[in-house]
Amino acid sequence: MHRRPCSDSEAATRRILRAVAALFFVACGSVFDATRAEDWPAWRGPRGDGTWHAPAIPRKWPEEGLTSLWKKPIGGGYSGVSVAGERVVVTDRRKEPAEVERILCLKADTGETLWSVEYPVEYGKLDYGTGPRAAPTIHDGRVYTVGAVGDVHCLNLATGQTLWSTHLLRNRFGRLQEWGYSGSPFIYEDLVILQPGAQYAGSILALNRHTGATVWSALSDAAGYATPILISVEGIQQLICWTPSHIRALDPRRGIPLWSVPYPVTYGVSIATPVFHQKTVLVCGYWEGSNAIRPAANGAASLLWEENRHLRGLMSQPLCRDGHAYLLDKQYGLTCFEVATGKKLWDDGNTLTPRDRNPHASIVALQGTNDVLALNAKGELVLATLTPQNYQEHARAKILGDTWAHPAFTGRRVYARNDTEIVCVELPVEDPPNP
Repeated sequence: MHRRPCSDSEAATRRILRAVAALFFVACGSVFDATRAEDWPAWRGPRGDGTWHAPAIPRKWPEEGLTSLWKKPIGGGYSGVSVAGERVVVTDRRKEPAEVERILCLKADTGETLWSVEYPVEYGKLDYGTGPRAAPTIHDGRVYTVGAVGDVHCLNLATGQTLWSTHLLRNRFGRLQEWGYSGSPFIYEDLVILQPGAQYAGSILALNRHTGATVWSALSDAAGYATPILISVEGIQQLICWTPSHIRALDPRRGIPLWSVPYPVTYGVSIATPVFHQKTVLVCGYWEGSNAIRPAANGAASLLWEENRHLRGLMSQPLCRDGHAYLLDKQYGLTCFEVATGKKLWDDGNTLTPRDRNPHASIVALQGTNDVLALNAKGELVLATLTPQNYQEHARAKILGDTWAHPAFTGRRVYARNDTEIVCVELPVEDPPNP
């Protein structure tokens, strides 16, 4: 249909209407406000399961890439980023002029350093000794951290003041694994739960999160690399811990063992955090593959299935949704399978992230959709749809160099780090509809 040219006054009127429409959508919340978004205060986000209440993200991204709001040099480390309000917390390691680990608190808008706490470390022959592994945990105005060789700190989030500290080797009789301590501090009520790996009733340790005093300790397994999770079975809460020898369940308040399933893993690589989905505990390793366990409220548990040919994860955290799991298999790439049976449905042929000796991608589910955001090992942020039928990629943008660290998402912002820098980039905004 032919349209006549509009006059200058009509054009001005249309511009005003578009501006009013944009303001309307802001007022209604359709344009996301970073200052009012849910925080990303701990490993795997606000619920610890890799889900994010995301704003509407367009499927098509600018050809020039995503907007960088700021970037800042930091030291080495694999630890993820945590965000609460206007504070971004990350840990790193410096080797000059002295070997130290640092806990850094940055201003979310600018990257300005608000405070920094450092302490001496000796990595020695620690394998992959770049820096800390465990994401900080922010809770109730405090920051809890675990360093690669056992330093534990509780700090005031506002000031960086040390409220209490301990050491998993020197003070808690822990045993350091080949790749160092990696499990993040886990908060349960007034407890912070850690994994020293002490041989005599001290594998799992619960401290008073306010004072650092011991509340309970349990088990004799070596330390695992995976962060524990909390599940509920018929109203009974269970703390699930994956150690190099077992999948364990404990009473989180008292540390009393409830059930265990033997699962010795090669080189002790109990890395990816267990997942609880449709009454099933899913644990995904590499050499020994994946196990699905059905826990019961009476302290029993049964093995539903195990598979070690096509479902072999390593570092990347699996996602579960609607009875299906999405796992980054070391050989085949992102793989979809049924949680109830372990039946493989498809793989992406290493599309999401390149096949490598240690492939990796941090995958986050956008709640209310089948979409995910994934930061792969090449520092590429990928928007894709995952269904039981296939993998469908929509957009991809490089936001930093090679990384294994988990990013944080809040508002329209993504905070990501590698061994040399931390960056803040902005996700694109959907244009408001024409009035």
